Amino acid sequence: MRHTVESSCAPLLVRSREQGGTRPRVVRPGEGRVGDLGAISVEFKLDGADTGGALAIVEHEFGVGALVSPHRHTFEDEFSIVTKGRIGFRTGDHEVVLGVGGYIVKPRGEVHAMWNAGDETARMIEVISPAGFERFFREVADRSAAGDTDPERGRALADSFGLEVVDPPWLADVVRRYGLSDADPVDEASAVDAAAPSGTVPGVVGDAGSQLAGAVR
Repeated sequence: MRHTVESSCAPLLVRSREQGGTRPRVVRPGEGRVGDLGAISVEFKLDGADTGGALAIVEHEFGVGALVSPHRHTFEDEFSIVTKGRIGFRTGDHEVVLGVGGYIVKPRGEVHAMWNAGDETARMIEVISPAGFERFFREVADRSAAGDTDPERGRALADSFGLEVVDPPWLADVVRRYGLSDADPVDEASAVDAAAPSGTVPGVVGDAGSQLAGAVR
């Protein structure tokens, strides 16, 4: 397909700013730190130091049944590109399932959610603009690896990055239609699980559930 993103076929070359200058940086296929977020993973490709703060790029892998629960960002927009499987998106009043090569814009301030809409592992590229939120994922991955699930620290971290978990009326219907209700909760929003309203399905829902509970990037 002409519009398919071939992220595994070529290295990614960018200019990194260093003490006022620039230098090439290559990220080859398969390179980049991988963090375990439970039902999803995060693979770090470019951060703000590589792009002068303009953007950051990570990749997420979604296990079958994985859900990133509804939340909103205060400081950044996100642009998602599906590279494997089928991923469902809800942003504002718009819901769509995208296959390989599909793009979606998730503006800051707008509630959105993402989930694996198929029966195989799915994967996507996430472009964060401006850069900065990749540091949240990095911090959460560090906490996950260290076994730190303290909800108070998680809530404070989410607040510091302007991340808010919400409980929209359409969530239960999405969980029902895509069979996402049998798993345990975790995710990028899991850092604020303790602050989630009653009845919410917080975080990423998936078979790896409880191992994250207070971490993500």
